[in-house]
Amino acid sequence: MKVVAGMSGGVDSSVAAALLKEEGHDVIGATMQLYPRDAEKDDGHNSSTCCGLDAIEDAKRVAYKLGIPHYVMDLRDVFARMVIDDFCREYSLGRTPNPCILCNRYIKFGTLMERARELGADYIATGHHARVEQDEATGTYLLKKGVDTQKDQSYFLCQLTQEQLSHTVFPIGNLTKDRVRQIASEMNLPVATKPESQEICFIPDDDYPRFLKNYIPEAAEPGPILDRQGNTVGEHRGLMFYTIGQRKGLGIAAAEPLYVTDIYPDRNAVVVGTKEQTYGDELIASNLNWIATARPEHDIKVKAKVRYRHPEAEATVTPPDESSVYVKFKEPQMAITPGQAIVFYDGDTVVGGGTISRQGRQL
Repeated sequence: MKVVAGMSGGVDSSVAAALLKEEGHDVIGATMQLYPRDAEKDDGHNSSTCCGLDAIEDAKRVAYKLGIPHYVMDLRDVFARMVIDDFCREYSLGRTPNPCILCNRYIKFGTLMERARELGADYIATGHHARVEQDEATGTYLLKKGVDTQKDQSYFLCQLTQEQLSHTVFPIGNLTKDRVRQIASEMNLPVATKPESQEICFIPDDDYPRFLKNYIPEAAEPGPILDRQGNTVGEHRGLMFYTIGQRKGLGIAAAEPLYVTDIYPDRNAVVVGTKEQTYGDELIASNLNWIATARPEHDIKVKAKVRYRHPEAEATVTPPDESSVYVKFKEPQMAITPGQAIVFYDGDTVVGGGTISRQGRQL
C-alpha cells in the first residue's frame, strides 16, 4: 500500500508513519504548511503547534530517522480561505466555531488527499485517535472512537465523507497515548517526549482577542451587556470576544457569578445570567453529515456531545426538514453554543454530526 502520512511534528503522527513503515508499506511523509502568511513575523510561528516552523523541522527529522521521503506542502492560501476566514466570520456573528473540524474535512482529508493522489498514493494516514472499519454486510465505512477514551478524536472527524473514510488509515487508533509514547521511545524517534499542543494551531499563544482584533478589527464594536430581564448591566468589547458559558472577563460586579447565556448579533448584545441559566435541553443543528446511516426520516435515539470535552448525553434527534434536525436531550446540558459541533454516537460509532444553529427548538 502506498500511503501519504500526514506528519504534524508531534508524537502521534510520527508513530503513525513509523508503524506503517514497519508494516512494509510505501510511506511518504507530508507536512502541511498552514501558518498564516501575515502572522509569520510573530514569534508564535516558531511554536510547536501543528503548522509552525519548529513542527515542520521536527517532522523532517522523524522522516529522516524513518528513511522515508518528506514533503512540505504549502496550503496556506486554501487554509486561510476555507478555515481562517470562516473562523473570523463566525466569531463576528457571535458564534463560536470549531476550526479543527473544517480543517479535517477540507484540508487534511481534502486538499492533502488530492496531493496524495498526485504522488500516486491511494491512502492518507494521520495520527488521530480514531478508527475506520468497514461494515461487511453493507460496505459502509464506519468512523469509530479511538480506544483511548481520554484522547479519542472522533468528534473532530464528524464531517468526513464515505469517500474520505474509504481512503484513510488511522494507525494509532487502537493504541493508548502511553503506548504511543512507548513506541516512539523504543524507536528512538526525536519527538518521543514532545509535549502536546492544546492551542488552535494558527493562533499564537492561544491569544484569541489579539488574533481576532487583528483579522476583523471592525467587529470589535462595543455594545450592551444585558441581564435576563433586559436591563443594561455593563458594556462588552465586541461580540467576537464572548461565548456561551463564559464567566471570566465580563467586568460586572454581582452578588453571584454571572455567565454568558445568550448572544444577539442583531442587537449587538450579550446576555448574562446565573450558571443554572446556561443550561438547556433543546437545539437546532444544520450542516449535517451522516456517516453510519442515511439521513434519518424518523426520530432516532443517540448519545450526543455539544463540545469536544463535554460528556455524551442521551438525546432524541428529530428531522424536521432535509437541512436541519431538532435535538432534545434527556437532561439539560450546559452552554449549548451556536457554531460548535454536535456529534451523534451509537456506542463507539459516530452516527453523524452537524453545527449547532441555535438553542431551543425554533427553526
